[in-house]
Amino acid sequence: MAGNTITKPSDLSCTPSRAARELGLKRGDLDLAVHLGRVRTVPDEEGGGRRVTHAEIDRLRSAAGFPDTLLESVRTVGTTDGAALMEVTSARFTRLARLGLVVPVKFYLNRYRAVVWLYLAEELRQFAADKNHTSLLNGRTPEHLRDQLQEGLDLRPRNWRGRHLGFLLHQATDPWERAGALASLLDPVQVAEIVQNPYERAHLDRFRPEPPTHGAPGSAAAHLAERIMTADEPGEISWLRADLAQVLDEARSHRPAPRPTGEPAVPRPTGELAVPRPTIEPTASSPFLSERRPEPMPEPAPTPDAEPAPEPERSRGMLGWLRRRSA
Repeated sequence: MAGNTITKPSDLSCTPSRAARELGLKRGDLDLAVHLGRVRTVPDEEGGGRRVTHAEIDRLRSAAGFPDTLLESVRTVGTTDGAALMEVTSARFTRLARLGLVVPVKFYLNRYRAVVWLYLAEELRQFAADKNHTSLLNGRTPEHLRDQLQEGLDLRPRNWRGRHLGFLLHQATDPWERAGALASLLDPVQVAEIVQNPYERAHLDRFRPEPPTHGAPGSAAAHLAERIMTADEPGEISWLRADLAQVLDEARSHRPAPRPTGEPAVPRPTGELAVPRPTIEPTASSPFLSERRPEPMPEPAPTPDAEPAPEPERSRGMLGWLRRRSA
């Protein structure tokens, strides 16, 4: 009987690939639309990633101007087309991008393994229409900005990472996912210094989002993309480390990392000597980390606990920067 039909959650939603076909988008454009908040997604109840509800597809298809409006909202352009859109030379457009005045939303590597940055056409039009930017578009570049360019300033990778982190944090649903998003932009050695407990580090790795794919694993293109996706500036690294430490505190309170079966989770009695846990240290020959267990210790008299190392400053971190940028 129809009244006995059970509606499964998967019947109310569809995979991103099908949603892209329903909306007349390429799969990459749908991913960008999700990141930009143009298309809302829901978690897959069966653990298969994000899905798009049929109600969301109906909402988008009933909007005025569909599909042109949706397509235009996710249209990206490279340097040449971006310069034409803003009515400036390609050289001036590149200078604006290196100075961080226009921010890339995507990148890819061409067949020569050169990085090609892509920008939202909608944002470039808004930038060009702003009267406060007239001198930047038509006048002489200020001397202090020219000096920075001559010194090699290029904020495109850092700005892309900041924007990408915003996308990841927007999709995160709990503190462990937010911690995984922050950790995904740090070198593994940096993460190991902050997350010294191996069980927590293993748990955190489960929440690290998959990086955008560029080339076959281990290829020169993949290594280049990995460098772009890893923070390399001292200020940026400091922000990420401070925010990761802060979010980890929230994650531990929210849900402690699981430990192997049989290991006691209760605190040790007062006066009992704590046996050092395995430590993770970088090896000289590899960027990966090796586990080293200390030799068994004799039973000396209990010693006072060492003072914890000072935590990094957290008041001005990447999360704060993103909040100020979105304000």
